[in-house]
Amino acid sequence: MAAPLTPLDPATARVWLAVALEEARSGAAAGGIPIGAALVGRDGEVLGRGHNRRVQDDDPSVHAETAAFRAAGRQRSYRGTTMVTTLSPCWYCSGLVRQFGISRLVVGEARTFSGGHDWLAGHGVEVLVLDDPECADMMRDFIAARPQLWHEDIGADEQDAEVRA
Repeated sequence: MAAPLTPLDPATARVWLAVALEEARSGAAAGGIPIGAALVGRDGEVLGRGHNRRVQDDDPSVHAETAAFRAAGRQRSYRGTTMVTTLSPCWYCSGLVRQFGISRLVVGEARTFSGGHDWLAGHGVEVLVLDDPECADMMRDFIAARPQLWHEDIGADEQDAEVRA
């Protein structure tokens, strides 16, 4: 049995967030939605990284978290791993974290979209919301420039969706 995880150090979380931010920038540069993610192993090694590719791949299932998860490849266990994402995960990606027993979640920001991170915390996942200004600014700028694509991404009718400033 593996030793219990020590609480996540915010400085380490920010190093991992830099990987996810790099992915978000890459996705934006390719004309997609600027959300990035990384799956980090118990030892701190980045197992997989990715960005939202819904637009580029014309595939609604390729969110940043699923791309990072797929890039990590099959793991014997996900216990002790950390999902790092620039934006609070939607219900689909929150379900992935819960389904596979990912132990921790680092969220760049939850101002522009508050997904399932509170639900995950209530189910035993250690959650750290960094409230990173760069993540928030990137999403706010994207939402202002491409609101229809944003509402499509979150599965909302543009008239019914509320975006927090």
